[in-house]
Amino acid sequence: MSVCDRRRWLQTTACGFGGLALGSLFARQLSAGQTHFPAKARRIIFLFMQGGPSHVDTFDYKPQLLQDDGKEFPFFDAREIANKGQVEASAQRVMGPRWKFSQHGQSGQWGSELFPHLNQQLDRCCVIKSMHTNGVAHGPATLFLHCGSTNLARPSMGAWVSYGLGALNENLPAFVTIGPSAGNGGARNFGPAFLPAIHQGTPLGTIDAPLGDKPMRHLVNLQRQNDEQSRLMSMIRAQQQLQQSIDPLNQKLDAEMKSMELAWQMQQDVPEILDDSHESPETRQLYGLDDPQTQTFGRKCLMARRLAEAGVRFIQVTYGDNSANPAWDQHNNLERHAGHARNVDKPCAGLIEDLAQRGLLEDTIVWWGGEFGRTPYAQGNGTGRDHNPGGFSVLLAGGGFKPGFSYGQTDDYGHQ
Repeated sequence: MSVCDRRRWLQTTACGFGGLALGSLFARQLSAGQTHFPAKARRIIFLFMQGGPSHVDTFDYKPQLLQDDGKEFPFFDAREIANKGQVEASAQRVMGPRWKFSQHGQSGQWGSELFPHLNQQLDRCCVIKSMHTNGVAHGPATLFLHCGSTNLARPSMGAWVSYGLGALNENLPAFVTIGPSAGNGGARNFGPAFLPAIHQGTPLGTIDAPLGDKPMRHLVNLQRQNDEQSRLMSMIRAQQQLQQSIDPLNQKLDAEMKSMELAWQMQQDVPEILDDSHESPETRQLYGLDDPQTQTFGRKCLMARRLAEAGVRFIQVTYGDNSANPAWDQHNNLERHAGHARNVDKPCAGLIEDLAQRGLLEDTIVWWGGEFGRTPYAQGNGTGRDHNPGGFSVLLAGGGFKPGFSYGQTDDYGHQ
């Protein structure tokens, strides 16, 4: 091959490489967000029932448990194994379900009388009955549920969704947590860990208080008008670009700037989103806002729908408190489940119904559940149930999950 031929070959090939690179860039843009199978879910609303509701008293009906109520049988107790290293089964008194079960809807799914409103939505739900966890206590189990680890710093599920999919609305965070708890993992349950800080969940209110008229502080700048704020943001951007040119690998600086940008953008849209005063009386009644017992959690569920409608990817709504023994944690007096069920039943069912009426349920996953279940036997021969990491249930509605369907099962007693 002559020198001229080599030069011509290199020139034409180089143009070909450029064409391949350009084609690759265009292909990447065209295929962004696409998958081999079209995605059905665009957002998630996680209704976290802190403390561990009893699956054998709610949606996992066990006739054998009812039949053997009061009898003693040997069980491997997870807490005894974890705390004492005991690996032998110990005698425990079986405690049957304390609420009557019946079948509901066309699917005939089982639900107890604890949740009369959620039972009406079971035809829209997929009940996963084969859940289990690595955490025996609330803290490790809550972290495992949210972050996939019982003790290590790992990104929360909402942070991963934010990182992987981004926001649907650039004026809103991709991840919002409504009423987060300060205990049992605290901020780690909505934290980004080693992901960029922008993916941390934005907290809205606290777990043990109503949202109130101003659930988020500093949304309105009382000191500066919009045009003045805009000029200030332009100046901050210029300073940030200068700093980044000096230290381009400074991730903290980039995270701070993105947080400030998001805060400025949120001031434009969020006040209107958080103002639910224009909702119809029918909608407010659907969520139980007309009842003092349901209005606190009902407003949080309504806010979740408004945020989902506005473009937030992952909305976490926590029901519970900041005590050492969270809401659903009935080690004694299991009858307290009834009060908690009344607080959340209508709001949770109202959320599913509202999303369905608005055509949002098809691409929204509603996830209801706690960090573990409860034992099928009485704790200490008393009136409550201990933690059961070996088996529990969650409800999933919308987002492509098969409705009116139960997946998996526990043993005859709901233990493993």
